[in-house]
Amino acid sequence: MKVLHLLDTVNRGGAEILALDVCRNAADHAIDLTFVTTQGGELEADFHHSGAQFFRLNRRFPVDFDAITKLRKIIKKNKIQIVHAQQAVDGLQLFLATVGLPVKRVLTFQGFVADAKNRRTLRFLIPRMDANIFVSRGLQNWLEREDKLDVRRKSHVIYNGTDAGRLQPTGKNLKSELGLDEDALLFGMIGNFYRDPRKDQFTLCRSLPRVFGEIENARCVFAGKIEKGAEEKFQECVDFCRKNGIAEKVYFIGGRDDVADILAALDLFVFSSLQEGLPVAMTEAMLAKVPLLVSDIEPLLEASDEGRYAAIFPVRNAEILSGKILQLLKDEKLREDLANRARMFAEENFSIEAHLKSLKLLYESLLI
Repeated sequence: MKVLHLLDTVNRGGAEILALDVCRNAADHAIDLTFVTTQGGELEADFHHSGAQFFRLNRRFPVDFDAITKLRKIIKKNKIQIVHAQQAVDGLQLFLATVGLPVKRVLTFQGFVADAKNRRTLRFLIPRMDANIFVSRGLQNWLEREDKLDVRRKSHVIYNGTDAGRLQPTGKNLKSELGLDEDALLFGMIGNFYRDPRKDQFTLCRSLPRVFGEIENARCVFAGKIEKGAEEKFQECVDFCRKNGIAEKVYFIGGRDDVADILAALDLFVFSSLQEGLPVAMTEAMLAKVPLLVSDIEPLLEASDEGRYAAIFPVRNAEILSGKILQLLKDEKLREDLANRARMFAEENFSIEAHLKSLKLLYESLLI
């Protein structure tokens, strides 16, 4: 089957990493994949060498008819049967590019909707799609409850998948890079600082004074870029650590492309979040066999099977979070058991193989 995936930008983020994993593995599942980006980004070279046919367009306006015309030509020339978008702007471009063409349209919902303009666009698109995919039931419920979207129309839940092959460490030693002894207990969070209320690094920061007060060799690392407009959120974390005298034990290392090496160095992965779809960072940690501690929002409870495969803390509750961190850091056997069970659960549910198997079954049903 001939399928086209469209992403507006390809900067480093969960949806982009998922799309890259799909491009690299689609052929193994008999999916002839064409990938198009309309603005490019830092991962453009990776997509170009992913194995999927790659096109870069140049979208200059929210609705750019020159880019849409070029997209339509790509669809017709390559005899595309299914077009698949990951967000509102992509879905609108694909809808306009395929008017009158014998193709099926698919739209995936990766997370919460940022603004009223995107909500209006999605309300227009949902009934015009042949399939609407939600990456978790928790996200589907959130979009229905908070954004009043018609999420039950032609709806399917397909979990995001991660390619475990790219989680093999290269041998780089993060503890050595940070100047830490090998016996240091390193925990932390991988997640960008976003301007919208998505990731919640500050609650993790507020939990740290108690943790460091009880475990002398504990250290915390934050990996993730700072989105434009999120500078104050980042600075709030930095200032809190300085004011509480713990700055020398907390490391903000920015956006990184060595996730496998970071995960290999962690004794515990803490994922403090307010709103999610089904985060790739969480499934990466599970597949890398790193024990997880996550906030109790619905999608993270779903991804951990209601806490069977990750420790849970109440959202924004730094006091309980610190207690959970201490419990896990002090009990190596507990961490190992949690990580081993989570790995097996993730292999079955959140691998790229599981994702593509479900995606292919949906595609096949649309072409009948």
